[in-house]
Amino acid sequence: MTTLRLIAALAFALILDACSTSPNTASGAAAQAGVYTVAQGDTLYGIARRFKQSVPALVSMNHLKDKDDIRVGQQLRVNSRSGSADVAAKRAPGAAAVETEAEVVDTGPAPRDWVWPTDGKQTAGFGATKGVEISGSSGQEVRAANEGTISFVGGGIRGYGNLVIIKHSGNLLSVYAHNKTVLVKEGQAVAKGQKIAEMGDSDSDTVKLYFEIRRNGKPVDPSSYLPPR
Repeated sequence: MTTLRLIAALAFALILDACSTSPNTASGAAAQAGVYTVAQGDTLYGIARRFKQSVPALVSMNHLKDKDDIRVGQQLRVNSRSGSADVAAKRAPGAAAVETEAEVVDTGPAPRDWVWPTDGKQTAGFGATKGVEISGSSGQEVRAANEGTISFVGGGIRGYGNLVIIKHSGNLLSVYAHNKTVLVKEGQAVAKGQKIAEMGDSDSDTVKLYFEIRRNGKPVDPSSYLPPR
């Protein structure tokens, strides 16, 4: 797995606890005798990393159709050499969202050069969720809030719909969920304000964008980065 895919996998695994309107965070059941029970918010990437295995190996061992072919409560065969304590440690709150060769924690002031990812009314703010929710119309433009590289594009995870994650400088990630259509691909460089998706209601009961910023792996208040409006 390339460094970019590692970044995407770790980012995505942590983003799955981002929305309060999405499934609640839950720790996976401890692996015993080489069996792991899939918990809410798990991804095959995250499970593979915790048990020091590759995604293709897990797919093959468990006769899965692909990397998205898992469900809550499903039991997977895993590398039994990794114990439950290791699993708990790697799912602890505040675990790194970005894997780099040398971890660097950025503690400087929040940069204020970001732009709003879409137009519309903010219907939920930081605190009620771990980001912001913005209502709009189906097909409405969703824009990159700052320049960066697309680190994850994916769907099939209940409660989040079509998801885009952008990696920015300064150990920052931005998250865009419930899209109708995604217009970018992993590894693509994007400019601030560039259209990356169209708003939708994938895995949502209303048309909206869920937007989040994470710094050093932790959700931060987007209002500290976005201009007033």
